Formats: sequence, C-alpha cells, structure tokens
Amino acid sequence: MKSELEKIPGVGPNMAAHLHALGFDTAESLRGQDPQALYERDCARCGGILDRCVLYVYRCAVYFAETPIPEPEKCKWWNWKDEPNQKEGAC
Repeated sequence: MKSELEKIPGVGPNMAAHLHALGFDTAESLRGQDPQALYERDCARCGGILDRCVLYVYRCAVYFAETPIPEPEKCKWWNWKDEPNQKEGAC
C-alpha cells in the first residue's frame, strides 16, 4: 500500500521513507517548509552528503504541496535542479 506521500510526483517509497524520518506524513504537512532546510536536516540525519537529487525532489514536493493547481512541468523533480551559475555543493 502506497503512503500518502507517494501521491506527490517524484516521491517513491525511498523518498517517502526520507520524509517520514523527517516527521512528514502528508503532502499538506510539507506546506511552508524550506526544501534546502529539509535537505540539510536529511544530510545530518544520514550522517553525510546526500545526492542533490534529494534536494530537487524536496523542492518539487513543497511546490506540489503549496500549489492548488500545480503546473505539469513543475511536477517533474528534474525541473528543480540548481541554476547553472549556482555552486553545486554539500549540506
């Protein structure tokens, strides 16, 4: 049975487990959250640097949670990558 979080585009069982570990059970519970802060908390929880794709999924998930009628292209996590001039980095 899928978790409530798996209804969010880009969130499968693994990412749902990450979000559950951070204390989130529904899309609604992500409203008002800072994706960067979620990523940093998750890095700390896991004891190391997580793939940047995790951050991109968090950006997408928060957008989806906060947007009544989300744009289809913004519901694809890969469209939430860093801008080319932003520094790739760790937590």
